[in-house]
Amino acid sequence: MKRFKAGRYVNQGTYRAFIPDPINRKWLIDDMEVIRLLSRADRELGRLDMYSEYVNIDLYIGMHIVKEATQSSKIEGTQTKMEEAFLSKDEIDFERRDDWQEVQNYIQAMNQGDNWLKALPFSSRLIKQVHKVLLQNVRGKHRLPGEFRTSQNWIGGATLSDAVFIPPPHTMIHELMSDLEKFANDETNPVPDLLKIALIHYQFETIHPFLDGNGRVGRLLIPLYLVNQKILKRPILYLSDFFERNRSLYYDNLMRVRTANDINQWFKFFLNGVTETAVKGVKTFDGILQLQREIDVKLKTLKSREGNARKLIEYLYSTPIIRAQQVEKIVGLSGASAYKLVNDLERLDVLKEVTGGKRKRLFVFYKYINLF
Repeated sequence: MKRFKAGRYVNQGTYRAFIPDPINRKWLIDDMEVIRLLSRADRELGRLDMYSEYVNIDLYIGMHIVKEATQSSKIEGTQTKMEEAFLSKDEIDFERRDDWQEVQNYIQAMNQGDNWLKALPFSSRLIKQVHKVLLQNVRGKHRLPGEFRTSQNWIGGATLSDAVFIPPPHTMIHELMSDLEKFANDETNPVPDLLKIALIHYQFETIHPFLDGNGRVGRLLIPLYLVNQKILKRPILYLSDFFERNRSLYYDNLMRVRTANDINQWFKFFLNGVTETAVKGVKTFDGILQLQREIDVKLKTLKSREGNARKLIEYLYSTPIIRAQQVEKIVGLSGASAYKLVNDLERLDVLKEVTGGKRKRLFVFYKYINLF
C-alpha cells in the first residue's frame, strides 16, 4: 500500500481538522512483510479458535471478557482489577465505584454486542447500541450515549488550540461511518479480514464519532467483527491487553498513518498483536485443561463431599471469587457444611482466603485467575 493516502487537513477557522479518505475502495497489498505477518496471525488465530473446542468455552468466556473490560478501561485511566469486577458495587470503595461501573458496562456491552450480531449486521446501528450501554450511569452519561456527536471533539490537550489531533467535523460523520459500514460488509472486497478490521479500527478511531468512549468502542469492534465474519466462533480474542502494554506504540502507530500515510506500520503492529494474543490464548486454554486435571485428582480425596465440591468448582470457573455464605445457596448446604467445604478447598490449595480472617471472608480461585 505504498500509494496509500490517509486523508487531508481542512481549515476550520481557528483550527485544522483531519478528514480521512474513504476506505471502501480497492486495495493493493505490496509489502511482503505485511503478508508474512498476516499469514502467521491467521495461523495462530485458527489454532486459538480450534483449541477453544477442547474446553467448555461458554464457561470460560466470561473471564476473557472481564480481562478485556479491565484492560480496555485501564487504557482510559480506570484502576479496577479483575478480582474486583466480580464483587458487588457495595463491596467496592466509594471513590472507585465509577471505575468499577465502567468495567461492568464494558462486560455488558460485549455480551449484548455478541447477542445483537445474531439479528443485526455489523453496522452503525450496532455500534451506537454498544456505545449506549458503555456510557450508561458513568462519567460520560451526559455526552450523547448511543448518538454520534453534534459538535467538534479533539484528542490530547486542554482545548482545540493545543490538541494533539482533531477528528473530522461532526457534519461528516454519517458519510464517513456509512463508508466504514459498507467496507465492513462488502464480501466482494478481497482485502483479508484481519487487515480489514485493522483498517476499520484505525478509521473508527480517526473519525472519533462519539463525544466520549471512542477508544473502548473501537476496541470492542475487533472481536465483534471477527465473530461476525465467522473467523472466531465466540469472542475470545481481545487486543486491549496488548494495546495497554504497548500504549505509546499504539497511539504513535495510529498517528503515523495520518501524518506519514504509513498504513503498513499500523498493519504490522496490529498483526503482531493478533499473533501474540492468540498464542497467549492457546496457552491459557492449555492451562485451564491442566488445572482441571489437577483439581480433579484433589476433589476425589473428598469422597462423600466430592459432588458438592464439583458443583462449587463449576460455579467458580465463571465467577472465581466467593464468600462462604454464597456457598450455601450455590450448593444447597447448611452454614456449617458450607464452611467445611470451603475450608476443604482452601486446604487443598484450590481456594485462597484474601481478607485476612475478617467477617464475610472472601475466597479466590487464584490459580484460575492467574491464568488470565
